[in-house]
Amino acid sequence: MAETIDNWLRQSTVKLQTVGIATARLDVLVLLCDELGRDKAWVLAHPEYVLKGSVVNKLHTKVMQRAQHIPLAYLRGKAEFYGREFVVNEHVLVPRPESEAMIELLKESVGRRSSGVDKEMLIVDVGTGSGCLAITAKLELPQTSVIATDIDPACLAVAKKNAQRLRADIEILCGDLLLSLPPIYHIPSTVVLANLPYIPTAYPINKAAAHEPKLALFSGEDGLDHYRDLFVQIVQQQARPHYIITEAMHQQHTALLHIASEAGYILHGTNGLAQAFTRRLEK
Repeated sequence: MAETIDNWLRQSTVKLQTVGIATARLDVLVLLCDELGRDKAWVLAHPEYVLKGSVVNKLHTKVMQRAQHIPLAYLRGKAEFYGREFVVNEHVLVPRPESEAMIELLKESVGRRSSGVDKEMLIVDVGTGSGCLAITAKLELPQTSVIATDIDPACLAVAKKNAQRLRADIEILCGDLLLSLPPIYHIPSTVVLANLPYIPTAYPINKAAAHEPKLALFSGEDGLDHYRDLFVQIVQQQARPHYIITEAMHQQHTALLHIASEAGYILHGTNGLAQAFTRRLEK
């Protein structure tokens, strides 16, 4: 049944508010814009515009899915990260704005040298998921080489699609953290980006996050098991990375610093949830 934009927005907003969606109004507006191929300004300026019955049916399905707390990004099939649009689906985590701090730390650490970025520098994004960190790193620091790794082939398919869409020349490898890297890549100027699972097993998560892949969220009793595994692998490298940039909850930062310190790294900088570690100088 056809109805006006104004009516549809009001009724759909109420449906989402009823189930506790705090961003109800914005969510239905975004879904409507996507379906009509129009921007928010046009939609809000045409409250009397009559939506076709087929459009209303499609939107009804998405609103009902959102009412089940399925992330909006999954319904849209896309999410923004660092000013760029990335394809996402149920196989990958939805990129978070707070993870942009890792890119800021990366640029502060390696991209502001007086002589410019080292052309031999390698950036390895472990547990890449959608590829948003690896691709953003390559586009922001185009002189570097970038490798993205993930243990899940379904994630790598998404990362590959994003790399192609955004024309980012990165290498994509399947494997557990650093284990997929051939020895030739173990060079001293390597930077590791690691936004690994860090949610403690018993930690309560919101209803939207419950729809995201558990493999990408949880990491043992204190949430740091994946980081322990990463630093064990790093210690075993012939040439250890110069920088390691991580993301974790604020209350985990001290414990993560201890893990890094035992592997021979010191804290280089912090930005929000992100920490940058650098190799401790040998005396």
